[in-house]
Amino acid sequence: MALIGNSSSPLPSEFFLICFPGYQSWQHWLSLPLSLLFLLAMGANATLLLTIRLEASLHEPMYYLLSVLSLLDIVLCITVIPKVLAIFWFDLRPISFPACFLQMYIMNSFLTMESCTFTVMAYDRYVAICKPLRYPAIITNQFVVKATIFIVARNALLTAPIPLLSAQLHYCGDNTIKNCICTNLSVSILSCDDITFNRIYQFVTGWTLLGSDLILIILSYSFILRVVLRIKAEGATAKALSTCGSHLILILFFSTILLVLVITNVARKRIPHDVPILLNILHHLIPPAMNPIVYGVRTKEIKQGIQKLLRRL
Repeated sequence: MALIGNSSSPLPSEFFLICFPGYQSWQHWLSLPLSLLFLLAMGANATLLLTIRLEASLHEPMYYLLSVLSLLDIVLCITVIPKVLAIFWFDLRPISFPACFLQMYIMNSFLTMESCTFTVMAYDRYVAICKPLRYPAIITNQFVVKATIFIVARNALLTAPIPLLSAQLHYCGDNTIKNCICTNLSVSILSCDDITFNRIYQFVTGWTLLGSDLILIILSYSFILRVVLRIKAEGATAKALSTCGSHLILILFFSTILLVLVITNVARKRIPHDVPILLNILHHLIPPAMNPIVYGVRTKEIKQGIQKLLRRL
């Protein structure tokens, strides 16, 4: 990847990632739980995808959307965690310019893709509960295809300028990134150029995409709650809410860690620099590890499908 600079001096060909600058001595200890979480996330999502693929009863739009979420989780984990573990185990700190900006792009785009997927899943639950008679006509396989195209296109296009803007900066000084991953702020702060527009674009784009998704999710569940509270049949309210329980738990995992990460970055002057780094890594591990487990435990059809899959092995 060619970097545009305002100087004829040679540019460095790679960055160096320094994980947890203040606590490098305990990186080996941290690598164990991170490795276990990574294996759990990979194994659980692969099992879920295989179950949905092989079990005919799961060939429905709701489960196809869950497959999209699992694929996004797998890509995010593979993009971030192996490099982090390579640093912890083998001290492989160098990362090439193209690899760094590619990682930055995937993290930004796939994070917002996950948020958008949760929004589509919330709409799916809204139609299932508020318009049950029209559900088969609205939520079809064709709807899932169109929704997936929208998820990918919206977030891939709108987040693309983030790494492109960072790649065009002039890096004339230190090329040591005080982070385990190539976040936009960690990389662009090394530039000798003005990064104001870079920061503004990421801030506006991030809050526009994530904020609009959150508003739509809240609206969907507000309508769902209003309809559910009107149901007077015994046990019907609990049954209706239980169908949304798994989705709400996943949103809670995703939103809580993301919110804590945002707060710690805003208050970075008051807390150790290593805290937001650790939270950023966990945000790429905990939701991917928990998503398939929550659905597998709470959804009867998936649980039965996994049991059938295990009996085949």
